[in-house]
Amino acid sequence: MAEFWYNVVTHEVEVGAQSDWTQLIGPYETRAEAEQALQKVQQRNEAWDAQDDDD
Repeated sequence: MAEFWYNVVTHEVEVGAQSDWTQLIGPYETRAEAEQALQKVQQRNEAWDAQDDDD
């Protein structure tokens, strides 16, 4: 089964890890999930920031 990776430098989805790991977010099971990688990162960061505010 193919793995999909989001490249933070090129802003493109890669099938299989083609670039250096420092440029990649993933793996994801589908291309659609990989395309939404930055939105997911932002959502998680906001959730963690909210947790920090509660502490």
